[in-house]
Amino acid sequence: MSGKGRGLGIAAVLVGLLGVVLALGSTLYARNSYGSSTISSQSMAPTYEPGDRIIFEKVDGGEVHRGDVVLFSAPDRYGFSGSVVQRVVGVGGDRVVCCTGSGTDARITVNGKPLAEPYVKQGDVDGLHKTYDVTVPKGRLFLLGDNRANAMDSRFFASDHEGTVAESAVRDRVTDDRRVAFVIGSAVIVGVVLILVGIGLGIAAFVVRRRRAAPVAPWPVQQG
Repeated sequence: MSGKGRGLGIAAVLVGLLGVVLALGSTLYARNSYGSSTISSQSMAPTYEPGDRIIFEKVDGGEVHRGDVVLFSAPDRYGFSGSVVQRVVGVGGDRVVCCTGSGTDARITVNGKPLAEPYVKQGDVDGLHKTYDVTVPKGRLFLLGDNRANAMDSRFFASDHEGTVAESAVRDRVTDDRRVAFVIGSAVIVGVVLILVGIGLGIAAFVVRRRRAAPVAPWPVQQG
């Protein structure tokens, strides 16, 4: 193979392999670290309405914080093994009390401090008009829906660890950072483009080799 053909061949292999690594690596990373789902109930309105598509990152329950929206599984409570979406209001050791004030001025307190919740529907942080005073056990979470008047959350399961959910039940955390999907999608696209470029370079190398290998007559042939 000529120097030019050899160079094109090497470039084809390197570019193609880089494309495969980038496209396949990005796809595997996205599959193992992120996912998406569709909201099916009103419990998290108005933050997430039925039909909204959410993106979530796969995390351990010990990594979540107050204010995070998580997906968890509690088949003993809800009768199905699918994911339930709710917001973390209290973590292990927190004391969650409802409520100080009344109406739209009502506030849940966490460790004695009023909790600002601009995400709740119509500013109603209570919803049920039922008081509760919960000290969250270690390794567990107190979860509420943003639509407090229409959410089957920790308030309804007081007899089971004061309504709290084990951290181990958490599967995912919702993220509103769309840059993640953009970056991963862009990496996959770039990888595919590099694979195509590698194929193109490989074809070019083959053509050059064929041209160099074509037989040439050792002397002029006179046509009669």
